[in-house]
Amino acid sequence: MMDFGVIAAIAYGLLAFIGGIVGYTKAKSKISLFAGCSTGILLILGGIIQIQGVSWGLIFSIVLSVFLMITFISRLLKTRKFMPSGLMIIAGFIAVTMMGYQLQMVL
Repeated sequence: MMDFGVIAAIAYGLLAFIGGIVGYTKAKSKISLFAGCSTGILLILGGIIQIQGVSWGLIFSIVLSVFLMITFISRLLKTRKFMPSGLMIIAGFIAVTMMGYQLQMVL
């Protein structure tokens, strides 16, 4: 059964993946493309691993999400522009909360 934590990991992964593509198309930022797509794929894989019953899938996704949130907080403080950093911080907070809740239910 797929739970909200898994859905949150996969959704945040899709958001990061799409954000990387959008960052590349708008600003020709290869770093955005690489970072967004790679972290997005890793978050999606973390969710898939959790579906297969391996509890470290969510732990991995939580750690990666917190890393992304710290990165986006730093960017928001530098640029003072809400998009995309603010959106990723809020989405990350929601995703980490949902993943953490599911993880504590599993353990």
